[in-house]
Amino acid sequence: MRMCASYGLDPRFTDAELLAEADEAVLEGLRSWAAGNAGETLRPTGRNLRNLNPVVRFDEGAPTLEHAWWGFLVDGKPARFPSINTRSERLQEQPGKARGRAIVPTTGWFEMQKPSRVWHEFGLGSGILFGMAAVTQRGRTPDGDWVTCYSIVMRPAPEHLAGIHDRMPVLVPSAFADDWLGADPSRELIDQALAEASRLDERVAAVPRPDDKGPQTLF
Repeated sequence: MRMCASYGLDPRFTDAELLAEADEAVLEGLRSWAAGNAGETLRPTGRNLRNLNPVVRFDEGAPTLEHAWWGFLVDGKPARFPSINTRSERLQEQPGKARGRAIVPTTGWFEMQKPSRVWHEFGLGSGILFGMAAVTQRGRTPDGDWVTCYSIVMRPAPEHLAGIHDRMPVLVPSAFADDWLGADPSRELIDQALAEASRLDERVAAVPRPDDKGPQTLF
């Protein structure tokens, strides 16, 4: 099933719930990148679309902004298996797959409701920047460059959202960001991430969007 396959990063965000302590260098880097992205919806990287998207990782114990490939690369090519999303249940069973982790900054993600085929934008509210959990690994691009690759972690959606889409990203509350980025991978860490994410459920709302393919896709 096609899950989170597009999201937005609006440079006009006014509230940041990304890190426990707002890192101005990270936030300014996100604003600059999003402004230069010309309002485009962020989509998976692939053979033709070579976008690198901003993620936050730990570098020597500090949150650092990095541009990464959405989806995994295997032997210099995009993985043949679905890799833009990773089920939380899989990480619970195999926590070693969460050795590398990141937070994906966003102001909202997009899903299509079926059978109506109406797109919806999900988020914590207008102008709020927040983070989605991701697992990472290194990969070699078709051009031979080594980059960080990421896959957004997905979980079952809460009842009030499941009628639109049955899965949603695992959101990372700012107070849990350091743990997600820096703790050792374990079943306990994944369980805690899911428990922390559920604390945000009541705040997540979805609003219809007329189109996810038109020229004004983000703002």
